[in-house]
Amino acid sequence: MEKKYYAGHSKIFVAVDCIIFGWDDSQLKLLILKRNFEPAKGKNSLIGGFVRGNESLDEAARRILFELTGLTDIYLEQINAYGEVDRDPGERTISVAYFALLKIQNLDAELIKQHGAHWVPISSLPKLIFDHNQMVQKAIHRLRRRAKSEPTGFELLPRKFTLPQLQGLYEEIYQTSFDNRNFRRKVLYMDILKRLNEKDKSTSKKGAFYYKFDRKKYYRLLQNGFQFDI
Repeated sequence: MEKKYYAGHSKIFVAVDCIIFGWDDSQLKLLILKRNFEPAKGKNSLIGGFVRGNESLDEAARRILFELTGLTDIYLEQINAYGEVDRDPGERTISVAYFALLKIQNLDAELIKQHGAHWVPISSLPKLIFDHNQMVQKAIHRLRRRAKSEPTGFELLPRKFTLPQLQGLYEEIYQTSFDNRNFRRKVLYMDILKRLNEKDKSTSKKGAFYYKFDRKKYYRLLQNGFQFDI
């Protein structure tokens, strides 16, 4: 007979909640949904779920993201654990929060619709259930810290982008404006962008060149002490 080593201890649920950021070329947004079960049915919630017995925390987070978005190659980072005794009125539950960055244009829109999920701007975030707003603020602070010292922001951009788009993204992340000339000079000086021979002419006749983030070159530069700084 299998011995139950921890039979005398209380059972506690373990969940993961995902703070999913996306950028639509004008606003930094968060993917949320209307909760379809009690407690807090019908209220705004992060996307999450319980950890299964045969998976790690990271595996649970990636499964939940895949089920919602249809994507597997997503930037994902664990940020904090939340374990206040009364945080979830349903059961004693500890939640481990992750933040994810994805390219909105790569999403399976039909899959998102089936789950009842929708995007909301970070600048006008609604009230979320439990401690989810606290999780989001923690994730925003982590994103800002990462985006300053690592090329994390590029995870939100399409495969090719213009410098105005790149600047717009960083202005959204930090909720501030940058001087156009200084931002352009700083970004190009790092020499980690590859200019393409095509332009975006949707906003002006002259157009703006498209660029790609040269990931291989970035990692080569890191070996020589390169420091990313925006």
